[in-house]
Amino acid sequence: MSQEPEDVKPKLNLRLIYDGNEITVKVKPNTKFTKIFQAAEQRFAKESGTFKFVYEGTRINKDDTPADLNIEDMDQIDCFLEQLGGGFL
Repeated sequence: MSQEPEDVKPKLNLRLIYDGNEITVKVKPNTKFTKIFQAAEQRFAKESGTFKFVYEGTRINKDDTPADLNIEDMDQIDCFLEQLGGGFL
């Protein structure tokens, strides 16, 4: 009697908020944020690399995972447009 191995790591639903709009992405705790960033940018119709992502006031790096940051199911991640430049003439 053989059973399929259970997925021991349950998936998390992450709520990403940008400009009052919310999307939910379902990921494994060990998924690198690079993939999550790409999904969010596509869903919000933004170019790759235009967002910065913040969880509880801390900027998320692309190599972080939800497990690294102790993110739990239905936690909120804020998305902001990256501000570049700003120099004075």
